[in-house]
Amino acid sequence: MTEGFNYTEAVRELERIAEIVENPDTGIEDIDKYIKKSDELISDCRAYLRGMKDHINSSQTGQ
Repeated sequence: MTEGFNYTEAVRELERIAEIVENPDTGIEDIDKYIKKSDELISDCRAYLRGMKDHINSSQTGQ
C-alpha cells in the first residue's frame, strides 16, 4: 500500500470498475485490466482496514 492511500477514493474506483465491467459494451479483452486493477485496490483496502483495526485495538489496550 502506498503512502497517501485514500480508502474512500479506492472504493469509488472499485464501484466505477464494477459499472464498466457490468456494461455489455465493455469488450472481454478489456475486462482483464479492470480485474487486475480491482485486485490491487482490494488488497490496498484490506491492508488499510487491517491497519485501522490494529490501531484501534492497540489504542484500546493502551487505556
